[in-house]
Amino acid sequence: RKRQRYVEKDGKCNVQHGNVRETYRYLTDIFTTLVDLKWRFSLLIFILAYALTWLFFGLIWWVIAYSRGDLEHLGDHSWTPCVNNLNGFVSAFLFSIETETTIGYGHRVITDTCPEGIVLLLLQAILGSMVNAFMVGCMFVKISQPNKRAETLVFSSHAVVSLRDDRLCLMFRVGDLRDSHIVEASIRAKLIQSKQTQEGEFIPLDQTDLSVGFETGDDRLFLVSPLIISHEIDERSPFWDVSRGQLERDDFEIVVILEGMVEATGMTCQARSSYLADEVLWGHRFTPLLSLEEGFYEVDYGGFHHTVPVPTPACSARQLAAAAARRDAHLYWSIPSRLDE
Repeated sequence: RKRQRYVEKDGKCNVQHGNVRETYRYLTDIFTTLVDLKWRFSLLIFILAYALTWLFFGLIWWVIAYSRGDLEHLGDHSWTPCVNNLNGFVSAFLFSIETETTIGYGHRVITDTCPEGIVLLLLQAILGSMVNAFMVGCMFVKISQPNKRAETLVFSSHAVVSLRDDRLCLMFRVGDLRDSHIVEASIRAKLIQSKQTQEGEFIPLDQTDLSVGFETGDDRLFLVSPLIISHEIDERSPFWDVSRGQLERDDFEIVVILEGMVEATGMTCQARSSYLADEVLWGHRFTPLLSLEEGFYEVDYGGFHHTVPVPTPACSARQLAAAAARRDAHLYWSIPSRLDE
């Protein structure tokens, strides 16, 4: 049975929140809620926020004109209305739009004999400024989100396991297609696997950190050209006892997370990908991409996902380390015996 991904190759998380009863919590942070909405809903709320306030205040302007009798004295030059040239609901609606958007009144203008109109004018000006700040702020944040920047951060389609300096390492490749760089880029990796504790508790999606150089600072990347990220399989690694045969039978997922700041905007960007067990190639190595040209280095992204098979022991890292220790011990004891001869 094919494993259900926790994180898709494009970084989308396959987690849906159901039976959320405390939905009021979304309204306590309405700004973030509006930013997180899909574009069609955000545009709908954006339009409704302006249209409803224009209609609401237009209705109030019409009620003031109707209650004062302004609509009954149309054309009477001896009568001073609250708003000049307001002859119905449509003109009241237009006056509401002109007031809130500060377009310019033209021939519809409020008079100084209408105190209730002056108070309403102040309220609409203040509320209109608040609506503008809130909605324009939401749209600006939504447009400037760096989600699309992650589209040009690429991960290799497969991870590989092979020897590096006589040690088994799990490796994958990352690259940035843009000329503008990701500032303060860092990489993390997590192993997602079912686990049962000694007390019998079953954890369906247990997360375990995979060291990719946090202790040495190698997780801080200068991502100008594609880099191969390496996880050394040592005694602290969850793959310490995993051999090639066991890897082919295991059911796990490796989630990799690349974070950094977009150089152009200074906003934080995050790109994610994942590798299932059948996407980890044992005994393979990534092909080189860099070539030295005249005055510059050239990266051939055509071979970004390409790997080549290399001689790699099929045993686990523990067995490989034990064999190396026995070999070193044999050499240690054989040297004095040869000297005695």
